[in-house]
Amino acid sequence: MASLSNPRGKVVLVPFPFDDLSATKVRPAVCLTHAIGPYQHVLLAFVTSRIPDQPLPTDITFDASHPDFASSGLRKSSTLRLHYLMTARTSLILRELGRLSDATQSDVAQRLCELFTK
Repeated sequence: MASLSNPRGKVVLVPFPFDDLSATKVRPAVCLTHAIGPYQHVLLAFVTSRIPDQPLPTDITFDASHPDFASSGLRKSSTLRLHYLMTARTSLILRELGRLSDATQSDVAQRLCELFTK
């Protein structure tokens, strides 16, 4: 994909590595930062279609009742997992699916601050 302008808050498709680094799978992720540096790196958070029975404080569920579900571009109920992160070049982003509202981005930022300060 060509350079993604202002990627922060966008839901994108990207090859995301398994946590054991054995392989990658194209899946949705949320861009947590604007592109940084000459290689245009962004910090991405993993999105899964699995909804945990007991969500963690770092999980945000997007379902039909979430105000950003439609604008996210996600096709089914999903969980944003803020403890499962990676850095990648924007050139690895395959497609933009949608965008999170400013309110949801603020919630994400607050949860990340809690994650990194506790």
